[in-house]
Amino acid sequence: MGTTRSGSSADPAELFSPVNVDRVSQVIVDQVKLLIRDGQLSPGDRLPSERELCQRFGVSRVTVREALRVLEASGLVTIKVGSHGGAFLTSPSAERLGAGLADLISLAPLTAANVTEARTIVELGILPLVVERATEEDIDGLLAMVEESRQAVEKGEYAVEMSAAFHTRVAACTHNPAIEMLVQSFHGPLLMSLQESHVDAPMGHQGTDEHRALTYAIKDRDPAAAREIMTRHLERTARRVRRDG
Repeated sequence: MGTTRSGSSADPAELFSPVNVDRVSQVIVDQVKLLIRDGQLSPGDRLPSERELCQRFGVSRVTVREALRVLEASGLVTIKVGSHGGAFLTSPSAERLGAGLADLISLAPLTAANVTEARTIVELGILPLVVERATEEDIDGLLAMVEESRQAVEKGEYAVEMSAAFHTRVAACTHNPAIEMLVQSFHGPLLMSLQESHVDAPMGHQGTDEHRALTYAIKDRDPAAAREIMTRHLERTARRVRRDG
């Protein structure tokens, strides 16, 4: 069993307290989340067995299993089977966050124009950090993506996912996990925006040329040029989704 983030070797089972309200499974979930936020539980820690949790919470095994299913669906717990199995805490992945946000977007009354406007604020806002922190490896990675996109355009095989991946890779150049997770979680809505903007006007050489120019502006540590290129690039998308809307 892993140690807690605070360095204590206390048994995680001691951290939980009984519950006696409606929807007790949700209360169990909330307790686990609170312990994670407080640093008393951290990724890698193994939760107590179902039997121990039943005793600690004063609930049935069915209730505990329901809570574990919710935690697993939230990406906070991984259930492993076998003699060394159990419920292990994990960090919620950016991909899972993106899937959840994409679901919200699909159910909410948001338009591609709404999403593109939000993209503009976020992607222009992070550029100073991108220009400052991008490494040679980052630059090489972006250029490789640009070349892959160029070849796909030539073959008529370009997909909007390639553009979304490029923009996400740009965000990764900040080397700020919070920003990278934010932009990655925005991946689903980003695809929605790109799909609507390219449905009648597929991305051609202009888009890949802008991606290449942006990469070189980042390489040259030129924030003004990077902002001008990104602004022009996003404004084209904004015009298209407004027209299509």
